[in-house]
Amino acid sequence: QVQLVESGGGLVQAGGSLRLSCAASGMTWKIKVMGWYRQAPGKQRELVATITDGVITNYADSVKGRFTISRDNAKSIVSLQMNNLKAEDTAVYYCNAGGVLLGRPAWGQGTQVTVSS
Repeated sequence: QVQLVESGGGLVQAGGSLRLSCAASGMTWKIKVMGWYRQAPGKQRELVATITDGVITNYADSVKGRFTISRDNAKSIVSLQMNNLKAEDTAVYYCNAGGVLLGRPAWGQGTQVTVSS
């Protein structure tokens, strides 16, 4: 119903910045919430940040003040600006889209973010 394609991952030194983007296609009108999750090796997938179509945001405590999520509803794009990156931010980052009409949440394929200390 909805397809998500992420871009923008890569390798960066600690203290640096990266910007992730996720473009949704398909039945995008069904999307209510978009967000980013991440999964580090040996750890469970965890929430990073979410944003509703009314631009209400929610952040994990570990990224507050460093990461900013934004959304272009007209283009169905969600972005994550990551500043002051730390080694512990290293993970595969996944885009997520959800909504009552959507039913099952959609996931992107993931993009690797590696922060070297």
